[in-house]
Amino acid sequence: MGSSQIIKMKVVKILKKLGVSACVYHTSIGEAASSAENYAAVICLENFVCRFAAAEKKGVKIIALKNILDEKEIERKIIAADLSVKR
Repeated sequence: MGSSQIIKMKVVKILKKLGVSACVYHTSIGEAASSAENYAAVICLENFVCRFAAAEKKGVKIIALKNILDEKEIERKIIAADLSVKR
C-alpha cells in the first residue's frame, strides 16, 4: 500500500469523525501537483509542499504532514485548515 492510500484512509476516517462530508482522492505526487488547483485542499508529506506552491497561490489549502501514521497530527492540521469551509 502506498503513502497516498494510507493518507486517504486516515483522512476519510478523521473527516467522518469530525462530521465533514468530502470526496477524498489519492494519486501520485506528479499527478497531484499537476491537478491540485482543481481541489479545495491537498494533504501531503512536508517534503512535497513545494510542489504545490502554484495551487496554494490560487487558494488551495496545503496541509503538510510530518508523519502520515499520526492521526492526531492529521486531525489537528485538518481542523486548523478549516476544511469544512467550501471553496
